Amino acid sequence: MTMIPDNLVWAALTGPQRDFAELRGAAGRYLPGLSPLAAVRDWDDASAWADLAALAGPGQIVTLAGAGARVPRGWELLGSGDGYQMTARDVAALDSAGVLRLGPDDVPDMLDLVERTRPGPLAPRAVEIGTFLGLRREGALVAMAGERIRVPGWTEIGTVCTDPAMRGQGLASTLVRALTGLIRERGDEAFLHVNEANAGALRLYERLGFVTRAKTGFLAARVPGDRRASD
Repeated sequence: MTMIPDNLVWAALTGPQRDFAELRGAAGRYLPGLSPLAAVRDWDDASAWADLAALAGPGQIVTLAGAGARVPRGWELLGSGDGYQMTARDVAALDSAGVLRLGPDDVPDMLDLVERTRPGPLAPRAVEIGTFLGLRREGALVAMAGERIRVPGWTEIGTVCTDPAMRGQGLASTLVRALTGLIRERGDEAFLHVNEANAGALRLYERLGFVTRAKTGFLAARVPGDRRASD
């Protein structure tokens, strides 16, 4: 099996998810509404950062992720964090027959669940990138998980969340294992990212059989320049 590339988002945008990408030289980002993530081909390449600045526009906020994530001088770092990249090497998959496949009609409920649980950002068109699975109780969406980044041989599981009132019932575990099964049926293996501060999620994924592959990072930064200059 191929290794997961360190510059994950760039590999996705120039590979399996090229149809969802907007590229300019040595920089790229997902199309608006699909994902907030952007990427540069080389963290140390000044021309790549110039390409990203031109792509995003002055004063705009970009989100980047991957091993060694950092911004050059002149960019305003708004926030950053570290985490773990984990692979589903020993995860026992489940059949997905008992869970729902979420689509465009479910987006309002998905966005509401994300707002209440804060697993990370969910773009309104994220369901176009990959499969999202969910569970409803009495009509209300109470748990979900979905596919995000794809690179050759690997698909990321993300936006894993459960309504606070429904936690402790194994709903997130069910969805992650079901999604792992769907990913394997396609010929890929699953992986995910966990913020190092989220000890509970880390323990959950380790119990399911996920194995830590590497440390990774993520950040949000503002493009240099005055946004009004481009208006």
